[in-house]
Amino acid sequence: MTHPARRLRYRLGRAGIEVSGEQEAPPLEMPWFVRTLQAFSGWLAALFLLGFIAMGVVFVIESSVASAVLGGAMIAGAYALLHRAPGDFVEHLALAASLAGQLLVAWALVSALEDANTPFWWGLLVLQGSLALAMPSLTHRTFSAFAASLAFYLALTEGVSAPSLAGGLVLLAATALWLNEFRWPARLRSMQAWGYGLLLGLLAIQAMEDFGHSLLIGRYHLGSGLAWLEPWVGDALGTLALLLLLRHVFQRHTRTVASSARAAAYGVVAVLMLASLQAHGLTQGAVVVALGFAIGNRLVMGLGGVLLLLSITSYYYWLDATLLIKALTLLVLGVLLLAIRWALRHWWRAGRGEDAGQ
Repeated sequence: MTHPARRLRYRLGRAGIEVSGEQEAPPLEMPWFVRTLQAFSGWLAALFLLGFIAMGVVFVIESSVASAVLGGAMIAGAYALLHRAPGDFVEHLALAASLAGQLLVAWALVSALEDANTPFWWGLLVLQGSLALAMPSLTHRTFSAFAASLAFYLALTEGVSAPSLAGGLVLLAATALWLNEFRWPARLRSMQAWGYGLLLGLLAIQAMEDFGHSLLIGRYHLGSGLAWLEPWVGDALGTLALLLLLRHVFQRHTRTVASSARAAAYGVVAVLMLASLQAHGLTQGAVVVALGFAIGNRLVMGLGGVLLLLSITSYYYWLDATLLIKALTLLVLGVLLLAIRWALRHWWRAGRGEDAGQ
């Protein structure tokens, strides 16, 4: 094996991509239904184990110190189990045990603070962020990143009455993470797990904001803190994320992207920014769709499509108009989108024909 090939194989191995030798048979991948059965078995075993433990340590709930100690021990045990015996069954068993430990730690924190207030959510954010960085399980890291984004949302909502600020910052973090996905090959899968967790958290935040159902109904005042920035601060951060994404794409494709295409892209950003003044959250969905297209990830594009549908559905639901006007508006928009699609396909074919003729 030549030196460049050996070096490439070493880098792929550090990224978690196994490369088999020329004479070796490729490893057989476990079918999805077997992995699903193992995951179900892990959760079932964890539930029986946790039920057995709960019957004997009910007194732990009455003491915040005992709850914190037992919760920390369960999280540490899950960490050790994932390190020593990796596998789908062990991974989900450890995840269930870790979740029970996190609940005990959260209960101890609530007892110490006497309420689930702003410091509690910041403490929960620190806990989930630490687990997302430390746990040797992609599933656990995805869940911890998701829980950390929700804790961040709840902390800003109750602390400064700025829920859309939390969504915008989570979107910026997810965009930066996915754009630097391949910068550290050894952490590739971990960064993907964090990215999926942040996007799922953004989806949950956007769903709560679009339909007006916060997890802290009645717990914060709309006129306090940074409420005067709502809800446009989230749209502004979404526009900033879209501009950063376009800048990244244009830098990578400097020679292939014409100046007219760049001007058109920035014009689309301006249109989206104006549209988001009425349909809040529209920019965030567009960012995630464009991000998935830029990095070639269909799952990210699908999550962006769900975000777009949420924002459009919310705007349609809250629109102060009759059903007839809403139906006519949808008809006009559908015809307009079909016309734009036809014009773009016609322009694209004409452009390719001119290039072939030259």
